Amino acid sequence: MRGPAIDEDLVAGVRDVSPLMLGIVPFALVAGIAAVDAGLGLPEAVGMSVIVFAGASQLAALELLGENAPLAVVVGTAVVINLRMLMYSASIAPHFAEYGRRLRAGLAYLLTDQAYALSVAEFDENPDRSRWRYYLGAAASLWVVWQVGTVAGVVVGAGVPDAWGLTFAVPLVFLALLVPATKDRPTTVAGVAGGAVAVVAAGLPLNLGLLVGALSGIAAGLVTEVTGA
Repeated sequence: MRGPAIDEDLVAGVRDVSPLMLGIVPFALVAGIAAVDAGLGLPEAVGMSVIVFAGASQLAALELLGENAPLAVVVGTAVVINLRMLMYSASIAPHFAEYGRRLRAGLAYLLTDQAYALSVAEFDENPDRSRWRYYLGAAASLWVVWQVGTVAGVVVGAGVPDAWGLTFAVPLVFLALLVPATKDRPTTVAGVAGGAVAVVAAGLPLNLGLLVGALSGIAAGLVTEVTGA
């Protein structure tokens, strides 16, 4: 009796995430091109994309690797950028509490900004959804497109003309997620503070401006949450 609905939930996830692919494809191409610029070959670039699977931290890490930054700085920057995944996990975990550990581990690996934002909104609006199937439809689609796009970026390399403006897709992807996510004062303060500090500190060596901005945004959001200021 539940069979047709199961397929519908999976397809719904794929369908709902499809419009976001317009930003993900150029984002993935940029990540692949950045890997080539940093001196990585196809196996290393694909391995990083599969293991890390986090666009913003991949780009930051690749830029630092290209500048021969210390490994501690590369890893530290990637970790700080991905700290938001802890908050995503804590928020979405109750929706998956009834599922087994292995399934939850697989779903956790696929967690991204886009999959999280789409899924929690859908779960609130349609509580009868098969939660893990909807999430899988959205998250797995993003994973496949990201890997294919990364490989394409590596293969094409520097052959992509600057006039295409692919790098412009990166901030657009996150802006599309940031604006709806700023639903309360702490998240708004965190976004504004982090962005402002990152811009001011953009001239710091080893791309540390991004790290300082991220830490500042997190700190500002936490202070606002705790103090109610």
